[in-house]
Amino acid sequence: MRMLFKGGMVYDHGSLSPMDILVDSGRIVARGEHLSAEGADRVFELGGMAVFPGFADVHVHLREPGFSYKETIASGTRAAARGGYTAVCAMPNLNPVPDSPEHLQAQLDIIRRDAVIDVKPFASITVGQKGEGDLVDIAALADAAAGFSDDGRGVKEASTMREAMVQVKAADSIISAHCEDMSLIPRGAPIHDGAYAKAHGIPGIPSESEWGPIARDIELCRETGCRYHVCHISCKESVEIIRRAKAEGVDITCETGPHYLLMCQDDLRDEGRFKMNPPLRDASDRDALLAGLIDGTIDCIATDHAPHSAEEKGKGLMGSAMGVVGIETAFPLLYTHLVETGRVPISRVIDALTDAPRKRFRLEGGGLDVGDRASLTVFDLHADETVNPDDFLSLGHATPFEGWPVHAVCRLTVLGDEIVYDNMEGENA
Repeated sequence: MRMLFKGGMVYDHGSLSPMDILVDSGRIVARGEHLSAEGADRVFELGGMAVFPGFADVHVHLREPGFSYKETIASGTRAAARGGYTAVCAMPNLNPVPDSPEHLQAQLDIIRRDAVIDVKPFASITVGQKGEGDLVDIAALADAAAGFSDDGRGVKEASTMREAMVQVKAADSIISAHCEDMSLIPRGAPIHDGAYAKAHGIPGIPSESEWGPIARDIELCRETGCRYHVCHISCKESVEIIRRAKAEGVDITCETGPHYLLMCQDDLRDEGRFKMNPPLRDASDRDALLAGLIDGTIDCIATDHAPHSAEEKGKGLMGSAMGVVGIETAFPLLYTHLVETGRVPISRVIDALTDAPRKRFRLEGGGLDVGDRASLTVFDLHADETVNPDDFLSLGHATPFEGWPVHAVCRLTVLGDEIVYDNMEGENA
């Protein structure tokens, strides 16, 4: 198919410039002002809307196989496309756990059948994703996996993590680590060990349960030389530890989520949609994360999109499952509340959603240059809407951002020669 995207403001090295983009057979073949529509099968009149490279999220839960009542690969990737994403990395909290080539293949088969965007799954680090015990056959899984993660559980023993790093290094892959020391967390603690927890008599999750394992793993990285990525950091100590490690040459990157950049414990309500792991922490932690994003300590913004059923999220802070959805709202919220307000340059937000995750996890595509595979998303940056979970394409609706205003709305997402999301007329195609 030959498609012309006409009259857009194309993101290019930190700024938006008027430009047309011509795609033929799934690749960008021309870009410039006033391109001819001759021979085009479809022409999209963008009217000054912004064109960005397709976003990449290296931390999503698609729940299939095993938990399709929460999400499916079909619903989750449609939701991702609505958020402007053309690539995601899927976490291994599944049944069966992708801890063998056979189990990973079961997931890959569904991806091949149902995904509307690129999906690269993680394999687990340990058999059964238990955070302890035997390691998976890393060499056998490395080629098909985005990397290795026991997300949802920290690897308990340093000796286990060290051996995993040695093998992952040998396989030229990467570890994406959920850093959580359960021995420091009171049983059933649902939120940060801060003012809200103390005021309401709720057991709290201390920040050390996150930064302690990060510090341990950094020492193992020094020793092994493994490529290492830290999932969903949430506290100021983690930012500083990672900042120092990078300055010392450790091969480490990290991510945080939109909710940690935009919210803190002051925003908590006794509702399941405010319960996630790690939890919302203090305002000083949020500010440190913002500073870490601006100075490049934080490489990626990842949503940790974690859908659950309404029943699982309807039991307040103490009784609800951990996890919130966010892949449909990430860029609109970041643009509206960080870029428009002048708190974070658009270049840092876009890099953290595009180049940085793609380079670190070796994901295909994502550019807007001639010759690139088409991977782009179009946003109306002059919209006036509010976050409404009833509109979500995801099966999960639990978002702490319900009712927040947004001034950026996705109108179109393109991957190769496919229109994977079309909202040009105000309705999903």
